[in-house]
Amino acid sequence: MKLPYVPSFLTAGTLLLALVACTDHVFPPAGFPLFAEASDPKILSTAPNGTVIYNGGFGSALATDPNDPNIFYLLTDRGPNSGGVAANSIIFGKADFTPQIGKFRRDGDKLVLIETILLKNAAGQLLTGLPNPSGQGSTGETPLDLTGKTLNPDPDGLDSEGLVRAADGSFWVSDEYGPHLVHFDASGKTIERINPFGSGTGGRVLPKVLAKRRPNRGMEGLTITPDGKTLVGLMQSPLYNPSSSAVSGGTILRVLTFDITSGETHQYAYVMENSSLTGCSEVAAITNTTFLALERDGNYGGDPAKPAKFKKVFKFDLAGATDISDPANGENGKLYNGQTVEQLKNTAGLQSAGITPVTKTLVLDLLAQINPVYPHDKAEGLALIGNSTLAISNDDDFGVIDNGANGFAAKILPATGKVDRNRIYFVNLATPLK
Repeated sequence: MKLPYVPSFLTAGTLLLALVACTDHVFPPAGFPLFAEASDPKILSTAPNGTVIYNGGFGSALATDPNDPNIFYLLTDRGPNSGGVAANSIIFGKADFTPQIGKFRRDGDKLVLIETILLKNAAGQLLTGLPNPSGQGSTGETPLDLTGKTLNPDPDGLDSEGLVRAADGSFWVSDEYGPHLVHFDASGKTIERINPFGSGTGGRVLPKVLAKRRPNRGMEGLTITPDGKTLVGLMQSPLYNPSSSAVSGGTILRVLTFDITSGETHQYAYVMENSSLTGCSEVAAITNTTFLALERDGNYGGDPAKPAKFKKVFKFDLAGATDISDPANGENGKLYNGQTVEQLKNTAGLQSAGITPVTKTLVLDLLAQINPVYPHDKAEGLALIGNSTLAISNDDDFGVIDNGANGFAAKILPATGKVDRNRIYFVNLATPLK
């Protein structure tokens, strides 16, 4: 049985009794609302058909402030976009949009934007979200502005998806293009840019095999170990390695660890629950070897026509998993009996090749355990507060979606009838994670 939302002012004893009485419901922690919402975002632009595009878009990733439990850093992606007339063309709702980090303060059940950190290149010039040139992370898309004019690719373009706030106040961001891994100072200026092509700054590179990422399904998640020494990235979907057709139906994702000091990397196999999913949207550290991963489909919670069926958080452990790194750093990575890791497709295929994937256990089912219904399609940000509180943000897509006719439409949530807005949900787990 589902119980109504329990206000945060209830005593710890009352909350415990409620949890015992109804174990299928997850309540917000004491002092937190069920969710906090970014209200009244500014208008970013207006599409030719009159659709308003908001300067939301925050929620592709989430980072907390260790010094203030009510401060959150939320990341945008490359900006509002929809499909163009020509194949593989894409319309940018604001061609000069700069990927950015919003610093929000939670005030009751509202998220108040108190600072915007615009991301810049090493020369201090504002970045764009435009696709990269061929050989530098291109997705094969032709970018267009709202008038249909073709835009030039941008070697510094970033489709930012993963966010880490380091102890010194700087940021690490991962993206879906290269994928790129970029270190920014506290003001948003690039310190170092790292990718599989060696076209970044500083001379360090990521494993070449990561360039096989499926277009727009790159390094979706990024976190840092509690000791501050290692970045851990999670690819959203199986790499097209060696090709899309060769990995059809596969469920094997790659986890990357990156030693911040030395640049040394390691890779591990993560098996998502089924091949129909959009993939893994985020990763968050628990300990230096255990992490959380957010797996989801692309449907809306509470949609009567096509309801979401899968949005879950898993705990996974690198301990005992096989390092699948390729010492030769080949374009297809290490091969097993002539096959790429992705061609092995599933747990049975990994086992036949002598590979042990990371171990997984279910932590939270957003659709079954959040009440009222979780209404969003894109649960994309995840953070652990303390030992047992999860913060989960959604990507609201700047309040717009592709209208299916080469333009934009308002992104209306079926469960609420309202335009999607950035929220952070707060979940108290019955069993602490550490």
